[in-house]
Amino acid sequence: MTRRPPTPRAGVYELYWYYASQRQAMFEQRVAGQAAPWTTDPILGAYKFCNVYRAADRVSQYMIRDVCYHDEDCTPQDRIFQIVAFRTFSKIDTWRAVRQYLGRYPTLDDLADGRFTAALQHAHTVNRGLYTGAFILCATDAYGQGRKHLNHVELWRHMFLSDDLADRILDAASLRRVYTLLHGYPLMGDFMSYQTAVDLNYSALVNFSENDFTQAGPGALRGIRKCFEDLGDYSPTDVIMWMLERQNEEMDRLGLPFNGLYGRPLHAIDCQGLFCETDKYCREAVPELASARSRIKARFTRNPAPIGLYFPPKWGINDVLPVIAGVAGGQPYEQSAMFNPSRLAAT
Repeated sequence: MTRRPPTPRAGVYELYWYYASQRQAMFEQRVAGQAAPWTTDPILGAYKFCNVYRAADRVSQYMIRDVCYHDEDCTPQDRIFQIVAFRTFSKIDTWRAVRQYLGRYPTLDDLADGRFTAALQHAHTVNRGLYTGAFILCATDAYGQGRKHLNHVELWRHMFLSDDLADRILDAASLRRVYTLLHGYPLMGDFMSYQTAVDLNYSALVNFSENDFTQAGPGALRGIRKCFEDLGDYSPTDVIMWMLERQNEEMDRLGLPFNGLYGRPLHAIDCQGLFCETDKYCREAVPELASARSRIKARFTRNPAPIGLYFPPKWGINDVLPVIAGVAGGQPYEQSAMFNPSRLAAT
């Protein structure tokens, strides 16, 4: 039986592809060392947006280089714990302070004897906070502790010391299974379980296609509702995969340049994230669309730290980064002549 496909919302659905093309071009120019501005789009120029590719964002870049692929001696189980813990905080300064206190990367032995908890207290004192504001985490006292980070410590003790979760992740047969294992614990909601599974999959310890499984987060669900009038017989997960399959066709149809991440096409995690960023973009571009969120609050401020890209070696793109990163042009990327978001009709 043929399923009824989703119905795009004219003029808004196209913004998804426009954002992907424009934002990736901005990224390429910035990596190439070109001076700002990197776009003529007033919304993208004024507000803070994530990169098109999740792996290219600064926190993910730190995760890949300094957590997934650091060269300090540790067991596979230790590294899985490190990845899960880092993603929970998603704050580079927290991780640096923990390492400073311990003099090395944290291990399961540190988790068992309390040294990791002491390191977190040090990080809290130094940084006046442990968590990023990017994620909304479950805040219940699931393990009877009065502070969020102490509940997370107990969660990890449950996962890795009592349940041997690391070994079960190493034995998993699919990305969905990794997600399911994580999702079975308190404080691990749909979105955080998916994000953590993808981070584990960046490492050399877990190796599945990112297109095997996806999970829409709250922002992606808002973006899907804006981009489509009706989902037909498709679930939000189906819609993400539908976009994944149509990326080349739609970029060509709209006349939007897009070369991917140094030849790597969009994957499910990227298509999921693009819905979240499209939701944010629409708050300014199409404010008349109903939204549970207010206008964008975070303005763009340039981080002066240089971007030194490093992706999972198994992707096979690290060797071409210096060559491709040096060829971007010096002028702001212009909007496509075939598709201009300023022509959007009121919806």
